[in-house]
Amino acid sequence: MEKIKHFLESEKGKDILIVLIVILVGLASFELGRLSKEDSSGGLKIENGDQTANVLTSTENGSNMPIYDVSNTSSNDTNTTNSTNSTGKNYFASSRGKKYYSVNCSAGKTIKEANKVFFTTGEEAEKAGYTLSSACQ
Repeated sequence: MEKIKHFLESEKGKDILIVLIVILVGLASFELGRLSKEDSSGGLKIENGDQTANVLTSTENGSNMPIYDVSNTSSNDTNTTNSTNSTGKNYFASSRGKKYYSVNCSAGKTIKEANKVFFTTGEEAEKAGYTLSSACQ
């Protein structure tokens, strides 16, 4: 114990102790940052065979509560635009963006299906805080 105490009181021991403290504080900060980035309210992912769930925004009573639209689509269905349009949903937007697109607009084709939010009318999309994409006008 005396050797450790003597080592820590020396200049070399103090330098090593400072380096260890800096490393430990850095690791703790990194982990706290990772914990704060975890999205505990990331939503639900519903998987059941060939059913998919789309998150819709309700504008009734001013509520922004999500509504889940579960529709049967085959996993090999490549033309989701026509099946979406036949259900009355003529517009869509990214849940992470600020622009909305018509289902016939090619500008929104890069949006992942899991991130799409569908609307029946353009006014409904605008009430939800989206603006029409300039590529679709």
